Amino acid sequence: MEPLEAAEAERDRKVLRRIHEKIDDYESYGFSRSEVRMFNVFFDLAQEFESDQDFFAICVILPDAFFHRAADLVLLGEGGLPKLVRSSGSTAGRQLPVTLEDLPRQASEIDGQLILPIKINPALRDLLPFDPPGGVAGALILRPAAGLSPKDRLFFEKFANRIGYQYHHRVIRTRNREHLEFIKNLVEDIGHNVIVPNMYFRLFFNRLKGKIDGLSELSEEMAHDEERHPELSGERRAKLEYLHAGILAQFNEIYRHYEQTSLFLETLLRRRHFQEGRYVLEKRRLNLRTQVIEPQLDRYRPRLEERGVEIDLSLGGVPDREIVLLADMGLLAQVYSNLFSNAVKYARPMERWDRGHVAWLAYGWEVLADRFGPGRPGVKLNVFTSGPAIAVEERASLFTPGFRAGNVDKEYGTGHGLYFVRQVVELHGGEVGYESTGEGNNFFLILPLESEEPASGNV
Repeated sequence: MEPLEAAEAERDRKVLRRIHEKIDDYESYGFSRSEVRMFNVFFDLAQEFESDQDFFAICVILPDAFFHRAADLVLLGEGGLPKLVRSSGSTAGRQLPVTLEDLPRQASEIDGQLILPIKINPALRDLLPFDPPGGVAGALILRPAAGLSPKDRLFFEKFANRIGYQYHHRVIRTRNREHLEFIKNLVEDIGHNVIVPNMYFRLFFNRLKGKIDGLSELSEEMAHDEERHPELSGERRAKLEYLHAGILAQFNEIYRHYEQTSLFLETLLRRRHFQEGRYVLEKRRLNLRTQVIEPQLDRYRPRLEERGVEIDLSLGGVPDREIVLLADMGLLAQVYSNLFSNAVKYARPMERWDRGHVAWLAYGWEVLADRFGPGRPGVKLNVFTSGPAIAVEERASLFTPGFRAGNVDKEYGTGHGLYFVRQVVELHGGEVGYESTGEGNNFFLILPLESEEPASGNV
């Protein structure tokens, strides 16, 4: 017999052995026809209903429908805290039947109620977003406990076990979907914020190569003519100085781009993003203008100039007050990168009383006292671009994934940039928005104005 066939034969024997063991187990349980039917109905409906709320309803209604036992379902939720998720009656006004400390490891009777532990699959414990103490993720509580024989209690223990395994797999399935959605968005973010901008390296290097070639040609000319045309030495020296200045400027531009691209790569590809299946903030105390806005503006200044977009600080200007707040510098820098990139693509000339028909970009901020509650100020960060207002019917969709407004013309875009902005801002506990003005469009974000750095440095 081939090794593969032998392995399959051994697997078949193991499965068959477990089948017979289960047949023996169920014969020893002596479950009634109604109890077996309840199991069958539970499995069928647990597969049929997709929503968790429907599943919770099935868990508590079945004991009532088959055996007239009222039921409560308590499960550990976000943060590993117990919550009464469903009752066979109304949950309105009902107190949580058990606390986290009271969750039983074994079936127990308390105050005339049978409390059965909801246990997880220990082999998949690490896939849960919380660590259930003792492998118990909640409790099924039956009322009344009186009149239940040992066989009845065994049946409901088995039922609670099946609820636990089904719930565990539902949590994992939801978490996997969230992970897949996150990874899909992360791939979009890498393309939008790293790969596409990195294409500008080719342009920068081509320009630099042209300057270097010019120096090479000048060197050959000077070697050939230095004895016959000494009067040209001053002109050539001036040309060398001009070329050197151009090369230095190109180098500085490349280096700035390199620094920001490296920051974006390190931010987007953090290991914790992938481990936790979501963006994980690394908040630091930072100066908004010098560490976030100005480096991004320097990156986009040449492209703004190429498109004829002026940087105008006269619209309220940049306030004298320095803004120092707690934020993830890498992610917030990408927010401004997205907004300035949009300014390059979508700013359009508008008539201005002082400058004529021009396109321009403006940015600034204002502190909002008590914006997030008493004693919790916020800061509103504005990025304004001139141009026709975005259509009213499109404004509600601006920050949704894949949406592109009707003013995009032939400009390249994925519709992901503003959605990324929204994700980052909401992760900081803030909000995003859009305002139309008489001269253009203002995209803003409001962030909590936190300044005290947490002890761990991470959030």
